[in-house]
Amino acid sequence: MANFSTDQLRNIVLLSHSGAGKTIVAEAMLSAAGLTTRMGRTEDGTTASDFEPEETRRETSVQTSILATPWKDHKINLIDTPGYADYRGEVVSGIRIADGAVMIVAGPAGVEVGTQQMWQMADRRGLPRLIFVNKMDRENADFARSMASIVDSFGRRCVPVQYPIGSESSFTGVVDLLRSDGSVPDDLKAQVDEARGRLVEAVAETNDDLTMKYLEGEELTPQELRQGLKEGIAAGQIVPVLVGAATRGIGVEELMSALVDGMPSPAQVPAVEATVPSGGGTVTLGSKAGSPPASLVFKTSADPFVGKLSYLRVYGGVFKSDTHVWNVAKNEDERVGQVFVVRGKTQEAVGELVTGDIGAVAKLASVLTGHTLGDKDNPVVLPGLEFPAPNFFKAVYPTSKADVEKMTSALARIVEEDPSLTLSREPNTLEIILGGLGDTHLDVAVEKMKRKFGVEIRLDTPKVPYKETIRGSARVEYRHKKQTGGHGQFGHVWLELTPLPRGSGFEFAHKVVGGSVPKEYIPSVEKGATKALAEGVVAGYPVVDLKAVLVDGSFHPVDSSGICFEIAGAHALSKGITAADPTLLEPVMLAEITVPDAFTGDVIGDLNSKRGRILGMAPQGDGTTIVEAEVPQAEMLMYATELRSQTQGRGSFTMTFDRLEEVPQHLAQRVVGEIKEREEVRV
Repeated sequence: MANFSTDQLRNIVLLSHSGAGKTIVAEAMLSAAGLTTRMGRTEDGTTASDFEPEETRRETSVQTSILATPWKDHKINLIDTPGYADYRGEVVSGIRIADGAVMIVAGPAGVEVGTQQMWQMADRRGLPRLIFVNKMDRENADFARSMASIVDSFGRRCVPVQYPIGSESSFTGVVDLLRSDGSVPDDLKAQVDEARGRLVEAVAETNDDLTMKYLEGEELTPQELRQGLKEGIAAGQIVPVLVGAATRGIGVEELMSALVDGMPSPAQVPAVEATVPSGGGTVTLGSKAGSPPASLVFKTSADPFVGKLSYLRVYGGVFKSDTHVWNVAKNEDERVGQVFVVRGKTQEAVGELVTGDIGAVAKLASVLTGHTLGDKDNPVVLPGLEFPAPNFFKAVYPTSKADVEKMTSALARIVEEDPSLTLSREPNTLEIILGGLGDTHLDVAVEKMKRKFGVEIRLDTPKVPYKETIRGSARVEYRHKKQTGGHGQFGHVWLELTPLPRGSGFEFAHKVVGGSVPKEYIPSVEKGATKALAEGVVAGYPVVDLKAVLVDGSFHPVDSSGICFEIAGAHALSKGITAADPTLLEPVMLAEITVPDAFTGDVIGDLNSKRGRILGMAPQGDGTTIVEAEVPQAEMLMYATELRSQTQGRGSFTMTFDRLEEVPQHLAQRVVGEIKEREEVRV
C-alpha cells in the first residue's frame, strides 16, 4: 500500500442499528476502490468485515473490523462496528479511535433504536457525522419518510446533500444538491429545489460572511457551499444526508468522496492530551515535530495463525516495524516485529504507521487493550477505554474432565480479547461467573473459546448466594464422647445462641465459670462453631448474624483434647441453629433502570411483580426516566434480556448489592425445594 501522510487519512466509524447494512456499505466501498473483484454477501459469509466463523454463522457482525481503503490519493480507515446491543463494547473501541462517523439508516425502516443509541455515543465523543440512507432499492423505501424520521430523531441540522432518483426497483441514482446543473429529472425539480434551498440555508448559517451574502439575496457559489459544508460538519452544525443502495453500488462512490472532501483528517481534529505518568502534567500529541510517540491499543485478538494481534492507533510520532516500544502501563519493553495495515482478516506489511493511522502488530506479550505504547525515555499515557459494565451473568462449567485444567486459561484469554466481558468467582457458591452484555454475547464467547483454545464449557444460571440466620434464641448442649481401645474422646459444651442485627456477622463469647471448660479449650470451641457456620441447616448456605456464647460444659482430664471440643462446638452450633427458628436470607439489589418515559409504567409494573420496592423516579429531561428500586437478586438473573424486550431495546440498568433480607415464609420452602432439586440434577 502506498504511503499516506496524516492529512491524507480519514478514520471513519460506521454506526447503525443491526441490519441497516454497515457491512455491505463497507464491502461496496472496497469494491469501488478496486480492492475486491466481487462484492461479498453477509448471507454467504463472504464479506471482508465478517470473517470470524461466529459472524458467518449468524450472518451478523460480532466484532469491530478495520478496513484500510485507498480512495482519491487518500486512505479511509473504515471501522465497521456491530449493531447488535450485546456488542456495545466493540462500538466503544471503534468510536474511540475514529475522527468521524457515518450513521447508516435503512430506507425502509428509518431511524431505529440502535442508531439512536450510537448517535448518543458519537455525541459524547463529539464526532463529526454524516448519514447514509441505505437500501433505497428495497420495498417500502421512502426517502421523505426517512428524512422525517432522521429530523425527528436528530434535529434539523440533518439536511440532505443528495436526492434519490426513483425508488425501490426503479432506484437508479442520486442528484447532487451541491451542483446546480441541468441533470435533474423534470418530475423531481420541485423536490430538488426545495431540498437545495434547505441545504443552502443551513450552510449559510455556518459562517457570518455567508449569512450576509445569503440574506442579501446573492447566490452562494459551489465552492462556498462545499467549504461552508465542511466547516459545518466539523463544528457539528450540519449533518449531511446522503442516499444510495450499497448492494447495487449506487451512491457508494459519492459517499467515499464525501468522506474525503468533507470529513476531517487526524490533523484537523482537536489534539489529544496525554498524561505524563511521573506527575508532569499533560502533553499535547500530534504529528508536529517534538510530539512524544504514543499509540493506543484499542483491540486485542487471538489470531490462530499469528498469535496475539494488537490493533492500535498512532496519536503521536511514528510507529515503525523492527524496533522497540515501551508499554507504559506495565513498564516493560516490547520488541516490535512487522507492522501491518489491516483489511478484515487480511494483513499487509508496512514499514511504519504515521500519526493518525491505524494498524496492527503481532506478539506483544505484555500488551492489553487500553495500554499506551510509547518511548521509555519520554513516556505518556493516553486516555483509556471505558467499556460498558456487564449486566448479564452466567456460571461456567467444563463439559468434561479434559476441559477442567484448560478452562481457567481460556476464560482469562477471552476476557483479555474482549474487555466488555468480566470474570469473577462467587465466594459463597464457589461458581466462576462470566459477565457480559447479553445472552448472545456470552454464547459467542463460549464458541470462540471452543474454536480458538479447544475448550468446551457450558453456561448455567448462577446460584443465588443465599445466607441463613436465626430469628429466635436457643440454649443447647452437645456431648462428644467416643471410647476406643486407648485414650477416648470427650468434649461437652453448652451454647446460648441469639440473633444479631443484619450485617453484624458472627460473634463468639464465653461465660464459663469454675473451669468447667478449661481456657485452653475455649478457642477450639470457637473454631468448631466458626466451621459449622459454613453450612446451614435450611439449605446448606452459610449462616450469618448470630451470637454464640459458651456458658458451660465439662471435660475429662485424660480423654479431652482441643479436637474434641472443636467437634463439640461445631455440633452444638448446628443443633442450636435448628432450635432457634432458622430462616433463609436473600441478597437484595439496588437497581437503577433508565427507560424511555413511554415504558416507565410497564417497567414499574414488572418490578412490582418481582417483589421490587420502588424508591423513586427521576425524569431526565431527555425523554427518559431513571427508576430506582430494591429487588431481590433471584428475580433479576435474566433482567437484561427481559428489560430489552419490554423497552424495545431502549432500556438499560445498573445493579449493586445492597443488603440481605429474609425470604418471605411462603417462598422460602419453594426456594429450598428448587435448590435441592438443582443440586440433585447436577449430582
